[in-house]
Amino acid sequence: MLEDKERWNRRYKEKPFRNYVEPIIAKYIDEADVGYALDIACGQGRNTHFLAENGFEVDAVDLSDYALSCVKDMENVHKIEVDLDEYDLEKNRYNLIVNMNYLNRKFYHQIKEALKPNGVLIFETFIIAHGDFDNPSNPEYLLRKNELLHAFIGMDIIYYEERDDVNLRDEKTRVASLVARKRAC
Repeated sequence: MLEDKERWNRRYKEKPFRNYVEPIIAKYIDEADVGYALDIACGQGRNTHFLAENGFEVDAVDLSDYALSCVKDMENVHKIEVDLDEYDLEKNRYNLIVNMNYLNRKFYHQIKEALKPNGVLIFETFIIAHGDFDNPSNPEYLLRKNELLHAFIGMDIIYYEERDDVNLRDEKTRVASLVARKRAC
């Protein structure tokens, strides 16, 4: 964990990330009832800040203490420094969960359980791409074609797409985007 933390701290310091909210979050935030939100692998808080400014009580979770130090101190933001490989999501807590540019397959099931009935998931991350793409090289951190859709197929899918995009460092990538609502039984 310490090696990962140091690597992410160095990455945030050396290669600053964009500071604006992900467009998919801005577009679909109104699908969720205002309440509790979770920003998984929140980084320096660009999405966390947007959620908080829109009335959500946000749990901002990340491994990097440097990144979390960049998250604004706001009354409705709770910074949680933790190794996500060892973190478990609280059941039936969140009206909204966002997961951007991060993949931990153990969270698929936990996300479904962590959402309240009618809770919304906004998930976007990299998929395997061939050719001239700058996606992470470790397949453990890359989705397979339609994997994200299949992982959340029991939810009501509001939006799903796989497309070419540009990552946080303006490199050509391929991503999958999903917005889904947990059924209210």
